[in-house]
Amino acid sequence: MSRTRKIGRNLALLACLAAVGLVFGTTRHGRFSGFTRKSSANEQAYERQMRALASPARIRAFHRYLTAEPHIAGSKRNDELARWVAEQWKRQGIEDVTIHEYDVLDSKPREISVELVSPVRYRARLREDVYAQDPDTNNPKITGAFFGYSASGDVTAPVVYANFGNPEDYAYLKSRGIDVRGKIVLVRYSGPYGQRGYSYRGYKAYTAQKLGAAAILIYSDPAQDGFAKGKVFPNGPWGPASNIQRGSITYDFIEPGDPTTPGWASVPGAKHISPNDSRSMPKIIGVPLSWHDAEPILRNIGGPATPKFWQGALSIPYRLGGQARVHVHVEMDNRIRPYYDVVGRITGSEHPNQWILLGNHRDAWVFGGVDPSSGTASMLELTRDLGRLLKKGMRPKRTLVFGDWDGEEYALTGSTEWGEQYANELRKNGVAYLNVDYAASGPNFHGDAVPSLAPLLVEVSRAVRAPSGGTLYDEWRASREKEMGKTDIPDDELVDTRIGSGSDHTVFLNHLGIPAVLLEFDGSYGVYHSAYDDFYWINHFGDPGYRHVTLMTKLWGTMALRLANSDILPYDFAFYARQIRLYVHELDARSHVQRHVDLAPLEKRISEFETAAKNLNETTSAALTSGEVSASAAENLNRALMRVERNWCDPKGIPGRPWFKHTIYASRYTYAHLELPGMTEAAEAGHWDVVAQQEKILERELEANTELLSEARAGFAAANRAKN
Repeated sequence: MSRTRKIGRNLALLACLAAVGLVFGTTRHGRFSGFTRKSSANEQAYERQMRALASPARIRAFHRYLTAEPHIAGSKRNDELARWVAEQWKRQGIEDVTIHEYDVLDSKPREISVELVSPVRYRARLREDVYAQDPDTNNPKITGAFFGYSASGDVTAPVVYANFGNPEDYAYLKSRGIDVRGKIVLVRYSGPYGQRGYSYRGYKAYTAQKLGAAAILIYSDPAQDGFAKGKVFPNGPWGPASNIQRGSITYDFIEPGDPTTPGWASVPGAKHISPNDSRSMPKIIGVPLSWHDAEPILRNIGGPATPKFWQGALSIPYRLGGQARVHVHVEMDNRIRPYYDVVGRITGSEHPNQWILLGNHRDAWVFGGVDPSSGTASMLELTRDLGRLLKKGMRPKRTLVFGDWDGEEYALTGSTEWGEQYANELRKNGVAYLNVDYAASGPNFHGDAVPSLAPLLVEVSRAVRAPSGGTLYDEWRASREKEMGKTDIPDDELVDTRIGSGSDHTVFLNHLGIPAVLLEFDGSYGVYHSAYDDFYWINHFGDPGYRHVTLMTKLWGTMALRLANSDILPYDFAFYARQIRLYVHELDARSHVQRHVDLAPLEKRISEFETAAKNLNETTSAALTSGEVSASAAENLNRALMRVERNWCDPKGIPGRPWFKHTIYASRYTYAHLELPGMTEAAEAGHWDVVAQQEKILERELEANTELLSEARAGFAAANRAKN
């Protein structure tokens, strides 16, 4: 039997099994959410073929090419990679491949130095060590330590150690009579989200600037990402003594994107404001340090002993400082330079103006082994596989749009500029945005999603096989239970619906109101944004054999196809209602809102929205189970459902940060998640009149979406009956 005939026979059998609900991954109704039984069988065959094509060897080849040289945004190599990605997509059969240019404020170092001048002298190396085991670490194009968008300046001043550099740390210093005005603050990088003291480096700079510090030095303490965690590079995954976490310190928690084009796209010829007038540009000097360079300062800093929990992992007593003096010199080259996004698509066969967006950024601080090149390699393999199926005549019903973003590391730049340029089209056509910042730094899956798409992500995880031979769902559940410290967690808690910022989903969710999903595999990742995050690290520690990058390719593609081919878009707004109610209750428990603002009307609106969503679910489920779904009725319904997320966006934005439009989702200045941002920030500040105003806005949005779902359900039921 020929291979082609054998595949055809197997697919026919697969379709028969799916039709009676026996294929793994279908729901208890014998179909996928949003699909009839018949379309579920077709979808199952499509997905199986797509997943079967994913090749670790090809992913490795893509990854090696991407990580062969440093490729920071605005560099010659990164621009070359934009053209290379575009050429790959064209060869793969991706359609309408376009390179979009944005002229943005770029930030590169001219001269950086940090020197301890008393009581002893030590000049920081600001470079990483070379290791013979990893020849890439000897690449002469590796930059030294610097922060994107640091202010330029020269200062010599006493140094104060301020722990993680959060407001509560400075409050403690103040209680000890230590004023940081005019001084240099030395703070340590934080651990991952959820660890005590976590904050984005830009927030550390913002806090120090507000308090009048002259400069900020942020170092990598081995307690967070070095030897205290385990073996260090090149013998293990954690950061060695010279490990430097580069990064940007832009205040993109206020306004992401090009700091000189706030709220509009920086297309060639666009107006630019002065950087001095930008709300997102730091006014403080900043430099990142390795612990090797920070240790001499800490050893000689002097002053009182720190609290116990301020102590890092170095074998010296940590002190608050004030006796050592440091000279910091930073000269930045901030100028307008072109950044390049690459965007392509596979146009849908039935609904070309309904878009499922898939995005990953291309730029890296150095090689970007994990961040972002594991994600870029995954995307290139996914587009290759979908392109092969397209050549066989297998075209999704809805359009898949692929975004290879530039400048994410600086200010979420490329995705923000593209989103602002095409805002009207995206608000009209966007079904969902599926973000993979990096594919894998280890084996532990972490999935974030707005509540309407959370149940779908769980369902899809059951359909994808993991390297262990079990399902992704099984592995996800095990790692999530370990993370949460409990067993038998419900499926509702597998997906993290508390979505912060710090990646390219921000413009789509927070500014445009497009439902977002974030996918990644995590692990022991101690070389973030350093020269050691490279091809060697991935192959020895992060994902040997590219098993989880390959799994990401399969998962990402399955999620995209499930959305692209569904008869009725598989949003679950009843779950969304329950999550909104939970957020309101959590806010009240923290800030005692009910003492100042009557929340009963809001609770009533949430219940009405939940009832409308449940009624819609029942109606659509019955139609899909029967297999009798009118195409025109489904088209009108889907168009209505796409408006729900958009309706959570207030045109005026949240108080103090009008670029952020979403009433339910934003992020704190730390990048951490922030639900009900307008109400929450006002409640925490004690501005109860603003809380009341924001509560009324959410009431109106809930009322509008309740009416939208009720009318959509009635219209769908009537049209479906008339057709059938």
